[in-house]
Amino acid sequence: MIDISFSINLFSDLQTMWQYDFMQHAFEAGTIVAIIAGIVGYFVVLRRSSFAAHALSHIGFAGAAGAVLFGVDPIIGLLLFTSGGGITIGLLGRRAASRDIQIGTVLAFMLGLGVLFISLYSGYATEAYSILFGEILGISTNDVLVTLVASLVILLLTAVVYRPLLFASLDEDVAEAKGLPTLLLGVIFMILVAVATSISVQVVGVLLIFALMVTPAAIAQRLSKQPIHGIVISVFIALMATWIGLFVSFYEPYPVSFFITSIVFVIYLLTLIVQRINTSLISERLFHFKNEG
Repeated sequence: MIDISFSINLFSDLQTMWQYDFMQHAFEAGTIVAIIAGIVGYFVVLRRSSFAAHALSHIGFAGAAGAVLFGVDPIIGLLLFTSGGGITIGLLGRRAASRDIQIGTVLAFMLGLGVLFISLYSGYATEAYSILFGEILGISTNDVLVTLVASLVILLLTAVVYRPLLFASLDEDVAEAKGLPTLLLGVIFMILVAVATSISVQVVGVLLIFALMVTPAAIAQRLSKQPIHGIVISVFIALMATWIGLFVSFYEPYPVSFFITSIVFVIYLLTLIVQRINTSLISERLFHFKNEG
């Protein structure tokens, strides 16, 4: 990491930081990924599919490791495996989120397969290992463009299926009774999660994907019951965590993913604490009101 001291002048620090191409690319890709993770993650939490989404990231690792073994770009292997896994989980239907045993079994097998692929690789699988923990500071201009294109596809598809997907996410039984193709919506949703996962691992890696895709959305749902407001809050938290994480990592010799995960974790804890304090205060006021009455 470049040895540059932090100053009190934030504007000057940002100017210094953005002199370097790798930091420009990191902020560009990080911003795009944070927006997508915030949007898709909201539906992941709403549909109670957190474990399925987590499993996709690990399934993707096996694909990345296999791609390295056969001399292919790891992102291609990652995308193929996550997409295949997403379609399979989507075809399980409405009970996919609760099928922890089946998904967990496949997840364990895929992790073992990934380890096998890496062990068979004669060279040093730097690219595959970076998939595990993220390597946002090593993103190239081409990576940013690929991330942007994939994100635009996700945004377009999300906009098309937003209303029926939201309806099915809130009450799938009623949505099915109304004639909505809930199975197809489930498959489309899992494909969205697969692509979002594939581009998000550049920032936080496979092992920490929960931090960017699930935690901001979980916080947002605690702060607002309105879907639009929740999505905005989720995106805002993901963006702030990514930007602050990148800023701090420029001056500290620690991984960006560590700072991002720490920031969202602290925000989640603070949200829980504040809500519990508010609940206690409301209960106490009601108790006094009843006694006075």
